[in-house]
Amino acid sequence: MAVFTRVTEADITAWLNNYSLGTLLELQGIPAGIENTNYFVTTSNGRFVLTLFEKLTADELPFYLNLMAHLARHGIPCPCPVADKNNFFLSTLNGKPACIVSRLHGKSVTQPTATQCASVGAMLGQLHSAGLSFGDVMPNPRGANWRGNAALLVRKFLAVHDASQLDSEVAYHAQNTLNNLPRGVVHADLFRDNVLMDGDRVGGLIDFYFACNDCLLYDVAITVNDWCMTPANKLDEERTRAFLNAYHAVRPFTSQESESWPTALRVAALRFWVSRLFDLNLPRDGEIVNAHNPDQFKQILQNHIANKQPIWL
Repeated sequence: MAVFTRVTEADITAWLNNYSLGTLLELQGIPAGIENTNYFVTTSNGRFVLTLFEKLTADELPFYLNLMAHLARHGIPCPCPVADKNNFFLSTLNGKPACIVSRLHGKSVTQPTATQCASVGAMLGQLHSAGLSFGDVMPNPRGANWRGNAALLVRKFLAVHDASQLDSEVAYHAQNTLNNLPRGVVHADLFRDNVLMDGDRVGGLIDFYFACNDCLLYDVAITVNDWCMTPANKLDEERTRAFLNAYHAVRPFTSQESESWPTALRVAALRFWVSRLFDLNLPRDGEIVNAHNPDQFKQILQNHIANKQPIWL
């Protein structure tokens, strides 16, 4: 595990006494992920996922847990938090905030087809539509202010030309915002490893712990920047059109969103270039980091800047 809090069978057995989930049959660590500690938990009542939160605090977590419960009630295949015997989603295990959620079917794909991209596009449109009736609000913790501050911290680790490009891009988005576009709840991290595919259909959307309120188009751009990229880090036309058309059929894009698409692609790439630079160069004390390569999103950003008319509907 990337950020590891050890949980023994004795620990989880005692913790499960607060739930009506039956008796423990199996506890298995999940190695993926860089933010939280996760275990597969199998009990006599079913299969679940246990999460211990390594960064988020107990005060921050109700938004995410309530959001997942809301989306699950509206037919979105996402982890549904299980309440304990006192009707709370959130608990404490080994000194960390913890919750247990339903385990979904499917597996992530590394080389998605156009059909799978269309399925994800439609599902993201459904998520955005369902989120409109969610009452809680969470400003984007990795929005413009965070990007600007983080860029100042990481630029010293960059070559001169990369630091100059980073400065220029932060300045560009300070002048060219998406603030007037349709807003709502966004997943904000719907990469391929956060979608479980069951063949060509979406079996589940996972890892909602970057979810927040922001421009819906920004979320579309984040997802396209991962699902629809070629090995050369350029948009694949067939997969991009399949994704966007399927999304549009569920939640039609506005004319303003169409005009803002190039900017949305750039700011989505900038966000992950900056965060990957930050995770690589400024890890927290004691943190075991599985840092992703920042250069991937630097190249994606450069390609978006060079292409003034990116693939659209």
